[in-house]
Amino acid sequence: MERRERENIINYLMKVRNTKNERLMVMTDEDIEHLYNREYDEQEAYEYM
Repeated sequence: MERRERENIINYLMKVRNTKNERLMVMTDEDIEHLYNREYDEQEAYEYM
């Protein structure tokens, strides 16, 4: 994952999950991608309802 992509994902997760930056910064790229994919899938599910 590129640095800019990681920053964008962290900013997104901070907004939608109300998660602190310090917690996300210590996670691996894989952990962050997992959280992002899960959150994104949930958002899509709500849009289809």
